[in-house]
Amino acid sequence: MELYRYPGNGQMKQNRVGELEYLTFPLLDKTGMVRHLFSTRLGGVSEGIFASMNLSYTRGDRKEAVDENYRRIAAVLGCSVEDIVCSDQTHTTNLKVVGRGDGGKGITRRRDYHDVDGLLTDEPGIVLATFYADCVPLYFVDTKHRAIALAHSGWRGTVARMGQCVVEKMRESYGTDPEDIVAAVGPSICQECYEVSEDVAEAFYKEFRKEGQGQEILLAKGGGKYQLDLWRANEIVLAEAGVLPSRIQVTDLCTCHNSAYLFSHRASHGRRGNLGAFLGLLE
Repeated sequence: MELYRYPGNGQMKQNRVGELEYLTFPLLDKTGMVRHLFSTRLGGVSEGIFASMNLSYTRGDRKEAVDENYRRIAAVLGCSVEDIVCSDQTHTTNLKVVGRGDGGKGITRRRDYHDVDGLLTDEPGIVLATFYADCVPLYFVDTKHRAIALAHSGWRGTVARMGQCVVEKMRESYGTDPEDIVAAVGPSICQECYEVSEDVAEAFYKEFRKEGQGQEILLAKGGGKYQLDLWRANEIVLAEAGVLPSRIQVTDLCTCHNSAYLFSHRASHGRRGNLGAFLGLLE
């Protein structure tokens, strides 16, 4: 079977193991320090609106199907499901440092934390996991201190500068210099597909006040409607937090335009499963 036709210009690499297709960032691979992926809809066992690689237990899918989907993802990552630590996303900028003792939380064990949209670790042997269906995944690798972070950034997280929050938490926890970070902005909804209301646009104009930034990320349509570029907004946040532009890779793949390949909340009107971003330090 051929790979799904990748519609982008090569910012991400398509991969296939059996029926399972997943995406990786060449810039993260070049560090030689991490295993990572971003899932697609292909290669799982879920059915109907969840077909087929759904990674959510809370949207109505069968638990047995989601369990098997996680096993398949873990096999590709070279770990077990007991090594994966899941976020508990509620559109905050709350971050949690995790370790080997947190393995399996959100899959085989209950989470003992809530309202956590980003995870950090400097311990090999565990894999961080966050979840998506239009919002922005942010990957971070500190190549000097061998530390990583993974964060979920929707419009609320982006206007609250989730990327900067992660960089500051990595500095506090590991002594990270932002110039040592390699970062990636993952598949999510593009500007053409992401219409927002005037109150959301005003929040971004207020936060992104430097000359020209508002015009870079917002396109006025009239009638109080705007098109918001979350990719560029997150790239700006990372650069202003001190991550070197040459060490930031930005996706070219829109979840909404490619809803047969990637789950999209907007394209499906909420009838969908979840994609997953995964990141772990190699031993």
